[in-house]
Amino acid sequence: MSKDFYPSRGGRKATLIPRTDPVVYRDNFEDSPIEKALIHKYREDGFIILKNLFSEREIAVFRDELERLKNDEQLKSLDYTITEPTSGDVRSVFKAHQISPVFKKLAADKRLAGLARYILNDDVYIHQSRVNYKPGFKGKEFYWHSDFETWHVEDGMPRMRALSMSVALTKNYSYNGALMLIPGSHNVFAVCEGNTPENHFKSSLKKQEYGVPSDENLAKMVEEGGIVTATGEPGDVIIFDCNTMHGSNGNITPYPRSNIFFVFNAVSNHVTEPFCNQPPRPEYICTRAETEPIPA
Repeated sequence: MSKDFYPSRGGRKATLIPRTDPVVYRDNFEDSPIEKALIHKYREDGFIILKNLFSEREIAVFRDELERLKNDEQLKSLDYTITEPTSGDVRSVFKAHQISPVFKKLAADKRLAGLARYILNDDVYIHQSRVNYKPGFKGKEFYWHSDFETWHVEDGMPRMRALSMSVALTKNYSYNGALMLIPGSHNVFAVCEGNTPENHFKSSLKKQEYGVPSDENLAKMVEEGGIVTATGEPGDVIIFDCNTMHGSNGNITPYPRSNIFFVFNAVSNHVTEPFCNQPPRPEYICTRAETEPIPA
């Protein structure tokens, strides 16, 4: 097993430890594919929002594909389709870049993969992808968490050399469950309490109860960085570091909130054995086999 640089759970007490990995794996931003100021902001806050990255025509194609996947009765019965815990509505469909030619092409788009390759300064592959549906009236909340804590403990991702990109397919209001992020939270690692249950992924994809920060540590991060709600229009893209603390409220409005979500991991950061004495999570949650770099 690789060295555990960020130990969490396993009987440890909740605490905050400094990050030891870079955020942007480059020293010079002169050749940045986006404004240099945005790269600096990403390094400082742990996230940025790129406005109107995709056109209305492109978003229309993505929405059609979103509906096609949601209405595919065969998909609803498969393990990689996650439903809401109470209503049974489709919540997420994983491995979107493998089951959808449209989203496979989107994952390789240079506006996404090219930027990920630049920030991580390495070839990249898709660690995880999914389409998210937060339907009106019944879309449930998802509690505060750092993706890296879960990917590290349950997937064996060694270091913080990954990032997420969320392409908005519907309007993100402040009141329909838009993503909330804590600026600067990526600079510390929130050690979480508890032990990882067997087959934790079966419940955590609907409601996460392990791998969440303590109230005290969450309050510290919010006191220092505040909370930003990522409102915006279809075609906007939220890019956030793997260790940025984030979550979302439930959606009790009539307005659904949907997005397509890609996790880009550096090839040099390929996952190892999980750091929780549990078997690896399924391939549709954590890519282990198909890690060929996305072509530049």
